[in-house]
Amino acid sequence: MSDITGTVRRCIQDYDMIKEGDKIAVGVSGGKDSVALLMAMARLRSYYPKKFELMAITLSMGLPNMDFTPIRTLCRELDVPYVVKETQIAQIIFEARQEKNPCALCSKMRRGALNDAIKEIGVSTLALGHHMDDAAETFVMNLLYEGRIGCFEPVTYMSRSGVTQIRPMLYCREMDVTGFVRQEKLPVVESTCPMDKHSRREDTKKLLSQLARQFPDLRTKIFGAMQRLPLKGWERPE
Repeated sequence: MSDITGTVRRCIQDYDMIKEGDKIAVGVSGGKDSVALLMAMARLRSYYPKKFELMAITLSMGLPNMDFTPIRTLCRELDVPYVVKETQIAQIIFEARQEKNPCALCSKMRRGALNDAIKEIGVSTLALGHHMDDAAETFVMNLLYEGRIGCFEPVTYMSRSGVTQIRPMLYCREMDVTGFVRQEKLPVVESTCPMDKHSRREDTKKLLSQLARQFPDLRTKIFGAMQRLPLKGWERPE
């Protein structure tokens, strides 16, 4: 716990993610990354020098057999208020529109719905569970599929909604997050999305895993390159 929480704290401090008195919602999909972030933020809340309020929010996509009861139980144990926002995003994408590239539209719709949901309850900061591997994969995806150099930013202000997105787990490797979730026996809600494990991101993950056999620490090196360049938004405040 101290390793993950300490790494999260360092990332938050490096990018000045939290201000005194912030109200922060952790976006909890039920997957291992978001559950690990929830646990780390709940622990950090007790001793971080800048006091902040914490809650958790789940965006229900309308997918079948998704039961978030274990997440509700965890939030109760952590003394973190929990909200589930029901949507029909899955029906719109897979039935009404029958999207050929559903992941792109899904991401856009989820982002908009999450921003609207937290604004309704008076929260303006959304914490997302992206880690170092996610950042490296996104960088490579943008290069391969769009021919551009870019990645999401550690801190992103969404001017249309007035929501600030923060990514406190960017210094954590996926394997460390996975080990932490197993060690702490945290509940994970498996996704029933038909595109799970069948997306461009999954293809990119496999490609980087293959390359890493020849080039050790490849993801870490890509991540370091983004900071050293630095990409827009990746400059660490002095």
